[in-house]
Amino acid sequence: MSTPKRPTRPDAPITAPPGWADRAADQSQSVRRSRARTIEQAQAIVAAAQRLIEVKGAAFTTQELSKEAGIALQTFYRHFPSKDHLLLAVLEDVIADRMAEMAAAAAELPDPVARLRFYILAALRSLRTDEGGSARQFITAEHWRLYQIFPEEMAQVNQPFAELVERELRAAADAGLLHPNDPAADAWLAVNLVMSVYHHFAYAPRENIEAVTEKLWSFCSTAFGGRPPE
Repeated sequence: MSTPKRPTRPDAPITAPPGWADRAADQSQSVRRSRARTIEQAQAIVAAAQRLIEVKGAAFTTQELSKEAGIALQTFYRHFPSKDHLLLAVLEDVIADRMAEMAAAAAELPDPVARLRFYILAALRSLRTDEGGSARQFITAEHWRLYQIFPEEMAQVNQPFAELVERELRAAADAGLLHPNDPAADAWLAVNLVMSVYHHFAYAPRENIEAVTEKLWSFCSTAFGGRPPE
């Protein structure tokens, strides 16, 4: 004898599945494989977009992207609702990768002040060459445009940089090397200053970029409570 089904009202509210349902889905091998395939395909799409950006900036079409990624156009839209969602992912990916590279490169430096200086200078190092101009201009142009569409998401895009700076500010303060007023706020302000300089020189002539970069570090160091350069 079958168990009678409990009737449901047509106007009954739709509720989120209980926690056990999410756990059961997480434990399903087929679900895990599907998620892995989805992530892998999304990463391939983002990588294809980065290759096109190196050549065309953000001017590429979704048709060009699908060809570069080797996927059907409908496959792209299954992963990203729009091209703007894709560009947001590209910015997040590029900046996260760059911050990981910077942190690894600074790991052997002797103290937190040296690491802070490295982070400030490294963030602007790409401005010293003519290579990667399309990528720099893409980051600058799309950064503020996407901020209008995805303000909360874009606020998180630069968070890895701010976290690197804040971590070393706290370490420097603990060692008595610097005296920041508020490490979190100071890190946020420093990162936004570095971003402004980067965005400026993405388009402006860069003949004096070396001097500007050193002055920027001197300014930040003094603001962090360090001794002014002699």
